[in-house]
Amino acid sequence: MIARISQTIRGALLIDAVGAFFLTFKYLLRPKATVNYPFERGPQSPRFRGEHALRRYPNGEERCIACKLCEAICPAQAITIEAEPREDGSRRTTRYDIDMVKCIYCGLCQEACPVDAIVEGPNSEFAVETREELYYDKARLLENGDRWERMIARNLELDAAWR
Repeated sequence: MIARISQTIRGALLIDAVGAFFLTFKYLLRPKATVNYPFERGPQSPRFRGEHALRRYPNGEERCIACKLCEAICPAQAITIEAEPREDGSRRTTRYDIDMVKCIYCGLCQEACPVDAIVEGPNSEFAVETREELYYDKARLLENGDRWERMIARNLELDAAWR
């Protein structure tokens, strides 16, 4: 009964409306949080999952050992790998394709890779005009890795405590 009377008094005095007015006025006087996007960027988490990249070792050799764990764990079945042994007995990929149309950016491929060969890099701006441009082959993935290596390495270092 007392709660009903209290609610009636609050409604009659428009206490909630007055509180909302003061909240609006408080935010009206604050500096705006708008980011002028193409010229300014908001902060990006080291765990951000963007465009895929294949990494290389510092000596220039590709990291992928063709274990196919990323292909096996991909829930969207977006990764296709073909491999063959080299002269020295190690296995390397001859084909590494990712269908970015199918990809759901879950990050499981990155987590499954034992040598951090496949990663989801910091690039979020890869809009294209045709679907064919979203079929990434090994050359494109290695090019992405070369382009973003410093930032990818820094993000992996920052994220190492949680991996």
